Amino acid sequence: MKSVRVGLVGVGMAGTYHCDCLTRVHGVKVDVVGCTSRRAESRKAFAAARGIRAFASVEAMLPEVDAVVVASPPYVHEANILAAAEAGKHVLCEKPLTGYFGPAGAGKRFRGDAEPKGPMFEAVRERLDRIRKAVRDAGIVFAYAENFVYAPAVQKERELIERTGAQVLRMIGEESHSGSHSPDYGIWARAGGGSLVGKGCHPLTALLYLKRAEGLATRGKPIRPRSVTGRVHRLTGIEGYRDAGFLRTDYTDVEDYGWMHVVFEDGTVGDVVTGETTLGGIYDYVEVFANNHRTRCRLNPVAMLDVYNPRHEQMKDIYLVEKLTTNEGWAPVSASEHFTMGYQAEVQDFIACVAERREPVCGLDLAADTMLVIYAAYLSDERGGAEVEV
Repeated sequence: MKSVRVGLVGVGMAGTYHCDCLTRVHGVKVDVVGCTSRRAESRKAFAAARGIRAFASVEAMLPEVDAVVVASPPYVHEANILAAAEAGKHVLCEKPLTGYFGPAGAGKRFRGDAEPKGPMFEAVRERLDRIRKAVRDAGIVFAYAENFVYAPAVQKERELIERTGAQVLRMIGEESHSGSHSPDYGIWARAGGGSLVGKGCHPLTALLYLKRAEGLATRGKPIRPRSVTGRVHRLTGIEGYRDAGFLRTDYTDVEDYGWMHVVFEDGTVGDVVTGETTLGGIYDYVEVFANNHRTRCRLNPVAMLDVYNPRHEQMKDIYLVEKLTTNEGWAPVSASEHFTMGYQAEVQDFIACVAERREPVCGLDLAADTMLVIYAAYLSDERGGAEVEV
């Protein structure tokens, strides 16, 4: 059996579920060698709990591994990818792939919401070109960790499109909840934006993936995004907002609600809704309206298990579902989130691609289109919702 040595860059929520999924890969022997992160205490605690090594830096870890999972904050994704590519190591990179994080040396003076979006858009395009060149020159496997693409519901819809010769006319997708718990979220210089980047990237990539699959099945080439219209808002920052204490509000310079309308090369459309003002747990779905069928892809919550809990204390230490604001009363519980959300299939595909040296289901081209659409949407919002070519 082939063996792949893996190192984790980042030990937060994403690093945790990727590590869990790596232990469940089949067909290839996976050795999780170690981890690294910004804070020494975090990486040491993570490593000690799992019996792996804690490395002081990415560079120190690279000689010991064959592949890395980049689950660090977005502002250091590019540096981690370039370092891994230079060392000839395969990469699975968390979403969003990259972004614009301010000019060099700007520090706390930089405010992304006040920065011109045209130069941002072009800077992101340049970042993508650097990443693409590094990956191509190194000849490594590069996978984009967009779990929406790998979710079983979305993969079933891909099969329906391909096998029935469907024409997808319009789609809508959403990821929303009550606000990220990450300390890097809410600060443009670390996250690259707000809801459009942090949450909208998920359903957007799924929509781009399904049109890409349709094009390959019916035309022999992907159907790509042509233009986008976007709007963003800071709803918890409006005059007169009444804070009831349930939603996160401490955003520095990013939006907490966003909308994107994508027009594809063939004239069909897709819409993405995303935000931080949704109570009751995470809300993830993709809906497809084709010329021969209609599909609702439910990612979270799913109608698999509902639990009624009359008292908080008895379930206070039990994970029920992401971003659930209270565990009392009826709750839609995720019985197997790694499966329903696509995390396990994403990691399985990456490891198999490394072992077999083939292209992943979700790769760099799809990741690049996602980032270009998002930053074109920011530019559109700056222009009052005018359409922007991708």
